[in-house]
Amino acid sequence: MLGVFPASGGLGGSVVNHLAAAKADLSDCVFIARKPETLRARPGVQEKHAVIRTADYDKHETLEGVFDGVSVLLLISYASIQNTHRFEAHKRAIESARRSGVRHVLYTSLAFAGPADSTSSVAQVMQAHLRTEAYLRDVHAQDPSFTYTVIREGIYSESTPLYTAFWSYAKPTDTIRIPHDGKGPGVAWVKQDELGEATAKLLVQAHDQPETFEYKNKILILTGSRDWSLEETAKVLGKSVGMPVKVEQVSIDEYASQPQVQSGLTYGAGQWATKWATAFQAIRDGATATVTDDMRKILGREPEDFETTAMNLAKAARS
Repeated sequence: MLGVFPASGGLGGSVVNHLAAAKADLSDCVFIARKPETLRARPGVQEKHAVIRTADYDKHETLEGVFDGVSVLLLISYASIQNTHRFEAHKRAIESARRSGVRHVLYTSLAFAGPADSTSSVAQVMQAHLRTEAYLRDVHAQDPSFTYTVIREGIYSESTPLYTAFWSYAKPTDTIRIPHDGKGPGVAWVKQDELGEATAKLLVQAHDQPETFEYKNKILILTGSRDWSLEETAKVLGKSVGMPVKVEQVSIDEYASQPQVQSGLTYGAGQWATKWATAFQAIRDGATATVTDDMRKILGREPEDFETTAMNLAKAARS
């Protein structure tokens, strides 16, 4: 059986939706979430006989036995700014999965470390991911029968507010004030739902074709077809709402003190703003500019371009 944990949230929900759309029968799928009622409400999940279970990263006892019967697990990363806590949550889930007999884990990391052979990043948001990646490598080295795939999920096109001082399609402004001049290496933006689709396809391949699965014990990076500098990103955002938008470089303290940044960083609020600003140095270093053709190969088509996604998001914000 294949498993998804947590089978909720933006990416997890998208994976479940694509599995439900692609498979005539979900009886070989185990969907695990903190609130299983959200799973039952998704089209096709109950009708196609998916197995639904309950677990919570933060309730350790719920992880024991929840992966029983699963051979291939998609482990979606835990949302937290506390790096040690986040890594330990991943480690506990992986240990529990191994005790239940899971032989292959696909882990959703983040495309914030440059090329696939890179094992470092200055971005605070990447640290727990890198530790989890290293842990999976270590487990495989100790037990070669256990295998893994690290999916460095590209930076969501829908997540531009995090990198533009919470610029909003609904209430656009003409200036984005960030600790970056907007030039240089950019971000290979990619649509979240297409990441969900590609991740679902990878999960099915790993489950159905374990002997020939080409990403075993590898890191792959799912990205858009090009990178966009933050200056180019601002222009695309402006075009989507019909007004010019520019980037103004400010100090980290000035960036962090902006009210919308203070309120926008909900995980720890403004206290984390200066740490989050490490993302801008990582972008400057080229950590998010890596472009691969993995999305095109897996989807069988070119991923949706950033301009199209931005126009659709702007249209939705006006409706």
